[in-house]
Amino acid sequence: SFRAAFRKRRCLIVADGFYEWQKCGEQKVPMFIHLASNEAFGFAGLWETWISPMGERIDSCTILTTAPNELMKPIHDRMPVILPLENHARWLDPHVQDPQLLLPLLQPYPAALMEAYEVSRLVNSPHNNSPELLHPITQV
Repeated sequence: SFRAAFRKRRCLIVADGFYEWQKCGEQKVPMFIHLASNEAFGFAGLWETWISPMGERIDSCTILTTAPNELMKPIHDRMPVILPLENHARWLDPHVQDPQLLLPLLQPYPAALMEAYEVSRLVNSPHNNSPELLHPITQV
């Protein structure tokens, strides 16, 4: 369903981290994952414009995922594709449409360059939006 978008409508979705929920027994623990450098990065994304059944124009996007790296394996069975800076130009180049040139970019980001830690369960609600959501939970 994303074949045309993969060839012609690629984008970067800029972030400085993301949340994932790690299963621990019967519980799911929210984790914040980011680059160890604390720098912003770009997720490999695709965008699409479509018309809803009610005739409205809808602009949407998605973040591509890949196999987990060593940091992510204990947390989740996949991870978003984080594109290294040197791959941004190729990913965004509208003249590059050959999947053989693009698929190799969809690799797990190096685990050694990332960090993850537990955060408050308050991240489970979109009504909560404050810097405290990024504070690590200290284990006693």
